[in-house]
Amino acid sequence: MAISLTTELLGEPPKLSEISNDLELSTSWIRGGDGLIGFGSWAKTQVRGANRFNDARKWWHEQLSTFAIHNHVHGSGTGPILFGSFAFDANEPSELVVPEIIVGQKNGKSWITWIGDTPQPTVEQLQAPRSEGQISWSDGSISSEEWKLRVADAVDRIKNGQLDKVVLARDINADSSTEISRRALIQRLENDYPSTWIFLVSNLIGATPELLVRLSKSLVTSRILAGTIRNTGDELKDLALAASLARSSKDLEEHEYAVRSVAHALAPFCSSTNIPDSPFVLHLTNVMHLATDVTGVVNDSAVPVDIFTLLAELHPSAAVCGTPTKIAEALISEIEGMQRGRYAGPVGWIDARGDGEMGIALRCGELASDKRSIRIFAGCGIVAGSDPQQELAESQSKLLPMRTALEAL
Repeated sequence: MAISLTTELLGEPPKLSEISNDLELSTSWIRGGDGLIGFGSWAKTQVRGANRFNDARKWWHEQLSTFAIHNHVHGSGTGPILFGSFAFDANEPSELVVPEIIVGQKNGKSWITWIGDTPQPTVEQLQAPRSEGQISWSDGSISSEEWKLRVADAVDRIKNGQLDKVVLARDINADSSTEISRRALIQRLENDYPSTWIFLVSNLIGATPELLVRLSKSLVTSRILAGTIRNTGDELKDLALAASLARSSKDLEEHEYAVRSVAHALAPFCSSTNIPDSPFVLHLTNVMHLATDVTGVVNDSAVPVDIFTLLAELHPSAAVCGTPTKIAEALISEIEGMQRGRYAGPVGWIDARGDGEMGIALRCGELASDKRSIRIFAGCGIVAGSDPQQELAESQSKLLPMRTALEAL
């Protein structure tokens, strides 16, 4: 017997980041007040290995086959939704979750999806208190001084012609005197970084500015970020810094590698692509990035292209790995000094049509199972012109979104 899955419009649009749940706040994907937030876990699994994106598709289709879908809203993000958070390394576990209840909002329209024959939950039933605690910080897998030595090692290898670019990441740890509230973190990140995608999947939570891929019907979009400079908070100084970033040969080189890798991955699936001639400067609360939005139209094909197809080609991009990819991956494994887990992997949602949005899990942390500690991450693109001390400062800027959100709880 098929399981009932129902989607209905909501009356008064809720503020998504203020919703929590007695079942368990399990997933979120919010940007500028719109998006999806899920509660509980109707079904979940892990995938790993070279075929993990295909295995994820297979498992999602198996779940869809069990539903009797009653979708009275329609459109992207309605009906059954799969949330996914994929590990950077194919050999580490990736997490897939189908929430029991999903609240969605887009362009002033709100809806709720729930699984089972119970009556529609109300927004009032989806409230829960926040918790507060004291945060203490400690080194992660390696110290900052050791990380600078590894950056210097990478620069030497690039100058010797072994590769063009590699992304090296680092982590730090936070411990809390009480359980860390996922709802409070989401709310804080949304307030401070409204132009980013606020995500939560299986205790991985963050605010990413980078959209790996959006597939909506046949339109593909990818926002590529590479090249970073820290904001000062002074408007005139920051305008000058933005201009210097746009002219920086080191940052433009790093950015070009990232754009080229995405365009190359999308080319076999698109009848046309649009790649701007030069990047724009994306202003965030703490940093500025060189950014390029690449768009394309999916080919008509006997074999349908879904978001899983694109993920298998796009990950890992030069923005989180390097160039050439295989050599950069091997160097990361050799010298980075930590396991990334799901940091820098694809994260987001997929609907029953194979459409969805997947960002890159940046500016994020992974909560421990007891929710009293969290490991947060930052990475930097290393090229021939990189300076270890400047890269450390850049990584500290990229840690700020999670650090300040945690310290404000």
